[in-house]
Amino acid sequence: MEVDQINFPLLEEGISFTKEELVAIKKRGYNEDLLPKTNENRRMSAKNYFTLWMGSVHNVPNYAAVGGFLFLGLSPINIMYSLIISSICVAILMVLNGEFGSKYGIGFSMQLRSVYGNIGAKLPGFLRGGVAAIAWFGLQNYTASLALLILIGKIWPSFLEIGGNFNFFGINLPGLITFTIFWLINVLIGIGGGDTLNKFTAILNPLIYVVFIGMTVWAVNVGGGLNQILTFTPAVKPVTSHSSLFIYLMIINSVLAVWAGPIASVSDFTQNAKSTRAQRIGQTASLVVGYTIFAFSSICILIGGSLYYGVEEWNVLNIVEKWDSLPAMLLAIIVLLMTTISTNATGNIVPAAYQLSALFPKRVNYKKGVLIAAVVSFIIMPWKLMENSESIFFFLNMIGAVLGPIIGVMLAQFFVIQKKQIVIDDLFMDTEQKNKHNPYQGINMAAYIATIVSLIISMLGQFIPKLSMISNVSFLTGTGFAFFIYLGLKKWKQFK
Repeated sequence: MEVDQINFPLLEEGISFTKEELVAIKKRGYNEDLLPKTNENRRMSAKNYFTLWMGSVHNVPNYAAVGGFLFLGLSPINIMYSLIISSICVAILMVLNGEFGSKYGIGFSMQLRSVYGNIGAKLPGFLRGGVAAIAWFGLQNYTASLALLILIGKIWPSFLEIGGNFNFFGINLPGLITFTIFWLINVLIGIGGGDTLNKFTAILNPLIYVVFIGMTVWAVNVGGGLNQILTFTPAVKPVTSHSSLFIYLMIINSVLAVWAGPIASVSDFTQNAKSTRAQRIGQTASLVVGYTIFAFSSICILIGGSLYYGVEEWNVLNIVEKWDSLPAMLLAIIVLLMTTISTNATGNIVPAAYQLSALFPKRVNYKKGVLIAAVVSFIIMPWKLMENSESIFFFLNMIGAVLGPIIGVMLAQFFVIQKKQIVIDDLFMDTEQKNKHNPYQGINMAAYIATIVSLIISMLGQFIPKLSMISNVSFLTGTGFAFFIYLGLKKWKQFK
């Protein structure tokens, strides 16, 4: 049976496919994970999306970033405002790019195909899911395993001496054990997919409120009051002389860069939405409410803790480790570990699994993709990558800079060029049959040119000091240039 062109109902009603249509698409070489989701499988409500991202905000790297923002020259209250504005920007991009998934019930890998073509989608898909996501998955597992090592060491001090001089490519036995334990927990959460994540975040979010609100109250109290915290000025001079407005842009850009991966592949989650309205309300509320709480709590905890201990300490783990109360310290570290699991699953292992499934649709399904990505993240030995932080972070920053242009092209294609209309029959093509009239076949050269040119522009400041301001807002630069360059190229006859 061949699938005829499908006429879709209104956007808010979702898309309904018959079993015969899905069977016909599957026969063309697509596994279950790549097929359009039917209405009965689209169960994520606004409440589910509200809890989805809340746990991804409160993690160790985000607290470290806020500590860095304090050295840019803005006052604490202005940093709070900039974080809230950043969350609105992230929410807008999440909702817009997620509309593809919520309308058609289709994930990121096929969304890329609708933009770059079935051949062209392989490179940006591999960069997002096969390189950046797997590398970050391993690195976040290792970073969090250090916190787990602290936790176990407090409960069982002799654990830190297990193995003696044992060394496995630069990591001792206690470190290897904690890394493996945390890695395995993340893998199990990843295999569980969206349903497991929903249950996990439902348990996690109340704990986040209890722990971080409690930490905030403690910090305000020991730091001498809210006025002392909000008028705090670091002893170190600002690291930049830019205007306050540009520093706001730098902070917004940094937050967007952190979320570049989830923004790009958000359709992997919105494909399960009950409606576009559900993901709009849920994601917006999740990010804005989550970041508003985070903006206030992170400033209070970092500054209050620093004032109390008399040392400007911008690592939240170092502050927690100094607490006199062992139960409170253990609870805080456990919650931080859980938020890292939430972040790692939603931002890394899930998109990695879907991309591997898309690259090898006949051999790899979602669960196999999780296992492959997890094994690779172990094999690359992230603790070795961390030995040379400059090179690894330059590499990851380059990958992040690529995602901005990709997002810009994706938005231009779906909202302006396609006007939110795609043809499912053409998108899920039989790749063994060549059809030059299929708009999704081959490589969309205009998309590639716009992506590459925008990437080069956004990275110019890394090599030309006088243009450093461009690289300081590389995500905004790359996304904006890609959007308009792509639309300009599509006006040329040879790119239509």
